[in-house]
Parts: sequence; C-alpha cells; structure tokens
Amino acid sequence: MTLAPLTRPARLRPGARIAVVSPSGPVPAERLDAGLDVLRGWGLVPVEAPHARDVHPELDYLAGTDEARARDLQEAWCDPSVDAVICARGGYGVQRMVDLVDWAAMRAAGPKVFIGYSDITVLHEAFARRMGLATLHGPMVGTETFLKDPDTQESLRATLFEPDSVRTLGLPSARVLVPGRARGITYGGCVSLLAADIGTPYARTSADGGLLLIEDTTEDPYNIDRILTQLLRAGALDGVSGVACGSWAGCGPYEEVRAVLVDRLGPLGVPVVEELGFGHGPTALTIPLGVPAVLDAPADGGPAALTVEVPALV
Repeated sequence: MTLAPLTRPARLRPGARIAVVSPSGPVPAERLDAGLDVLRGWGLVPVEAPHARDVHPELDYLAGTDEARARDLQEAWCDPSVDAVICARGGYGVQRMVDLVDWAAMRAAGPKVFIGYSDITVLHEAFARRMGLATLHGPMVGTETFLKDPDTQESLRATLFEPDSVRTLGLPSARVLVPGRARGITYGGCVSLLAADIGTPYARTSADGGLLLIEDTTEDPYNIDRILTQLLRAGALDGVSGVACGSWAGCGPYEEVRAVLVDRLGPLGVPVVEELGFGHGPTALTIPLGVPAVLDAPADGGPAALTVEVPALV
C-alpha cells in the first residue's frame, strides 16, 4: 500500500494543556522538573500523568508496569482537556505496552499532538498505522538535549506554535550521500525499533511512497548493517523514495557508520542525505512524520535539506 498523508492535529496556543507521559524508561526527577519549567515558559500548562515518575519494582529500566504506562497514555489522550502529549524520555518499554492500549478509544478521542523519539518510534508507527495520525519526531522533556540545547528547544517550540515557519528542516551539517531529489510521505525514527517491529501486528510491509528518516544510538557499525539488512530482506524498504539520516551518537567512528549507510542504502537507487540533525545527537530537530515532503540531495554540493510541503500542524 502506498503511503498517504496522515491527519494533522491542530497547532498549540498559549494556555494549551500538554500531558507528560513515560511510556518507556524512568526519568530522573530533576530533569523532568527542569523540562516542565521550559514548557511553562512557553505558556503551556504541563500535566503529569499519574505514573510519569514511576520505576518498575523489579525491572528498573521500566517506568512502572506495562499496564500503568499504557493506561497513562490512553487516559491522557482521551482527556478532552488535553491538547498534546509529550514523552518524558525514551529508553525501552514501548513494545511491552503498545498492544495494551485501546486504540479504538484513542481514535474516538480525535487527533492531538504527539511528541517523542528513540523508543517512542514504536508509538509513532502505531499512531500512523492504527490511527492515521501525523506525529512529531521531536525532543522529550526529560532529556539532556532538550534541557541544554537552544536549537532543539526552538525547533520544537516553533513547530508547536508557528509550524509555517519551520518548513525547511536540517542543520548545516547535512550532506549528500547519494544525490537526487525525492518526494514522499515522511516516516521512520530509531532504525533498530523499525527493525524490531517487523513481524508484529500492524508492521509495515513496504515503504512505497515513503521518505524514510532513520537514526540510532550506541549501535556498532556491524549492528547497523544487520538492522538495515533485516529491513531490506523483509522488503520493508521496497518502494522507498528517499532516505534522510540523522545522528548516530555512540555508534563508533562515523566514517565506519557512513560506509555501512552507503553500502546498504546506496543500492536502493534513491537520494540519501546524512547528518540532517534529528535523533540522539547534540541537536534534535523536530521532524513531522506522516506529511508530504521533498528531500533535496544536490549533486553539485549544494545544501541538503528536507522540506515539508505542508505545516506540521494545522
């Protein structure tokens, strides 16, 4: 099935209520508190989910039980007073709770803004596949990047309040790996999570008409090779129109990572851009998922960029 544009939620205005959930790993209290202060400084009203600060009693890499994390997301989404939902952090755990969510109830509640990245990739895919909803691959309030990097904060703030002003996306570091120009519907996220979704209910079976965004962290080059090879062998990249790569923090010497990207993605015969500036790096730009966009990878050495054809939010 060819990817099509997804329903875009409404932009935010001062006074909007934004729920903070922890669907994956636990968040340090001091980071969460600092992140909530940033949101308040933007004129938003953050609302903590009941289990946002929980730690699982036995598995301390989880922010509470699977049932509690799923319930927090569902209740926040179905609360008519909530305008947006942002994740506190990633880590691990969404795969354990995603099928505990009542997606029919979520659909009935209507579209809202949803923000996160890393392990949250699984939820981005769920919102796209089960709800037909565009989401934001963006920073989370309890992460160091969000707290310390002004460009990361401004990218999210502008996307939430002034989405028309952030239509061309990418840092000056963006470079061409494979030249060309492609149009498609943005999707993707943390590439290891995309691979882990293969074979599960609602997983994509092709990328026809899609512009793929990928990044990851602490995966050795051979692991990135394995992940991309799995996606290729499964046919999950069939029909992809272009690939935009973000950061590969902690993945070893970047020259080795680049060699893997060229080797695995080059034979697709589509434009590929590297270091666009999203994901686990020192700057995490907000990238809308589920919207039509154009990927420019000029052969003449000009600047590479991703340009969304519509604002991320209506």
